[in-house]
Amino acid sequence: MQHRSNLQRAAAATITAIGTFALTAGVSGARTPPVPSPSELSSRVDNPYFPLAPGERWVYEGQTADGLERTVVEVLPETKRVMGTEAVVVHDTVSLEGQVIEDTYDWYAQDRAGNVWYLGEDTHEYEHGVAINAKGAWEAGVDGAKPGIVMPAHPRAGDRYRQEHLRGVAEDRAEVLSVHASARVPAGTYRGDVVKTNDINPLEPDVVEHKRYAKDVGLVLEVTLSSGGERVELIEHTTP
Repeated sequence: MQHRSNLQRAAAATITAIGTFALTAGVSGARTPPVPSPSELSSRVDNPYFPLAPGERWVYEGQTADGLERTVVEVLPETKRVMGTEAVVVHDTVSLEGQVIEDTYDWYAQDRAGNVWYLGEDTHEYEHGVAINAKGAWEAGVDGAKPGIVMPAHPRAGDRYRQEHLRGVAEDRAEVLSVHASARVPAGTYRGDVVKTNDINPLEPDVVEHKRYAKDVGLVLEVTLSSGGERVELIEHTTP
């Protein structure tokens, strides 16, 4: 799931007021599709590469320069109304050597075609058990923030899309590198139909990540190329 936040609360605008987002299907001059209307979005997210069933849970671990980092992600049995639609709520907690360093609530919805839209996040960073900031938080429809896509309905190599958009706060982007990749992590071995993406953020130009999404599981591996190949691996996945 996506991390970064700066809590912003205000009356939500309608999705139709947002206009368009940047999803380019790998074809030069491809039309940028409009953001769906609220009636076209659902809190039921069953895209095979980004499934979000209430009660579903993922645990990730990665060794960093500061120690062992552990992330627990869980789909909650609740929704949040964002821009006129009900979004599924995903809670993820990041711990470093057993101490919580980040706590986030992400909001997602899926359109009728199967694209998974990212509608915002409420996140806080912690030091010694105390929240120190809500840096990077955003909510679609608030202060000009626009939703983005985190997983296309039918990903193809060359697809490029904006995952979130609030200028100067949330600008993650991704490109599909392959739909036939493989991944081997503690939770399992996935071959042949893994989606591999290249993820960047213009606000952090030195950070480049490669992510791999396995069918019927979701994100299984994240490698930060700019940190000497630092890996965050899926170690456990449970479904309701």
